[in-house]
Amino acid sequence: MSLHDDVVLVLKRYGDQPELRQVYLDHLAEHPDGIWKACAAGHITASGLVIDPEGGRVLLTLHRKLRMWLQMGGHCEPEDTTLAAAALREATEESGVTGLTLLPGGPVRLDRHPIPAPCHWHYDVQYAVLAPSDAEHQVSDESLDVRWFPYAEVADVADESVVRLLEAARARV
Repeated sequence: MSLHDDVVLVLKRYGDQPELRQVYLDHLAEHPDGIWKACAAGHITASGLVIDPEGGRVLLTLHRKLRMWLQMGGHCEPEDTTLAAAALREATEESGVTGLTLLPGGPVRLDRHPIPAPCHWHYDVQYAVLAPSDAEHQVSDESLDVRWFPYAEVADVADESVVRLLEAARARV
């Protein structure tokens, strides 16, 4: 199965946010290259909110370009075999944490947001990623900082999309 086929299957199985899910599916139907960064109309991205349920905290990255506290995530790469694998790869690369695992059950949210030209939209498929209790993080080249935040502090540092992602992830844990 191709990555494109996996993305479509994941979206068809995703039960929440039906209107937004359909926007994603329509985008992929109109743009066969819609999972790749080169698609100027927009492209699928995969992200993972790194959570430590035992510690009641999340690991966020201060994005180098956007200068915002966000979950880990990014573009699909040719070596990604599934969308879930892309989300886990991005979370691992950007956090430096080894031993991350995906929260079972597939994506926890979808979030479509505009981005600067030459592209127009990120169609983000958002997963929750569990960190081991002894997780040690590192700052990647894509970040200005990486830091743990207690659940209660996320709304003070991050935008509503991250807050909604945290709420959806916590409902699944």
